[in-house]
Amino acid sequence: MSEHYFSLNGERTALAGEITIAELVADQMASTAGCAVARNGEVIPRSEWSRVVIVDNDVIELLTVAQGG
Repeated sequence: MSEHYFSLNGERTALAGEITIAELVADQMASTAGCAVARNGEVIPRSEWSRVVIVDNDVIELLTVAQGG
């Protein structure tokens, strides 16, 4: 069985089975407040996170809002 990978914020990451955007965010982020997700350059609405499954060679960017001055 060959291994599958996706890119997470520029890092090659092993894809171990089926995982949704919602599961990935829950695993990677302490809070979803101010969080956005792009998959292959397209922003995924939060309402779709639990339905979108990450597949081999996807490019995922997890983004957070940062306050500053």
